[in-house]
Amino acid sequence: MSAVVDWGWAGRALDGESGDLHVVVPFAHGVLVALLDGLGHGPEAAAAAAAAVPVLEDHASDPVPVLVQRCHDALRRTRGAVMSLASFDARDGSMTWAGVGNVAGALLRAGAAPGFAGEALLARGGVVGYRLPPLRAGTLRVAPGDVLVLATDGIRSGFTEGLWTAARAQEIAETVLAGFASGSDDAHVLVARYLGEA
Repeated sequence: MSAVVDWGWAGRALDGESGDLHVVVPFAHGVLVALLDGLGHGPEAAAAAAAAVPVLEDHASDPVPVLVQRCHDALRRTRGAVMSLASFDARDGSMTWAGVGNVAGALLRAGAAPGFAGEALLARGGVVGYRLPPLRAGTLRVAPGDVLVLATDGIRSGFTEGLWTAARAQEIAETVLAGFASGSDDAHVLVARYLGEA
């Protein structure tokens, strides 16, 4: 099996340790990508986000709503986090995603006209580890070249405008950070281009 996605990230801490954290975990015929933002700033925010990492790594192939519930259970003794995650399945060319809180997500289609905003993740309000809303994961068909962009709230809205999706995932992440970091919060961008399975 070839790599299912090409991915890259870029981030900037507002002051000291960042509560923003990404996770990318391959599994048989797929890959899980997630972006978390621990509430607040500093070490406690970082600890809240980090508490989800072993859950995501150990259960990457679980259905997305189950993963979020597992993270919720693991974060109960932390200050909590918001998160968005997407699971790519190369067997049927699908991506299932869900979000809790304000980690934005957009899927940009390969070959779409410049300026096309793509399909936006509809995240539910709440906090993983504190108040988990009823979850409804969405599933989309994906084609090789489609690009997923996840961004924490330190990235201003409109970050997908004018993106050149043919660029490498790392270049896209760096472009978003450079152009849309607010400067008033930790900022983190995770980009994954779907490659499919050879």
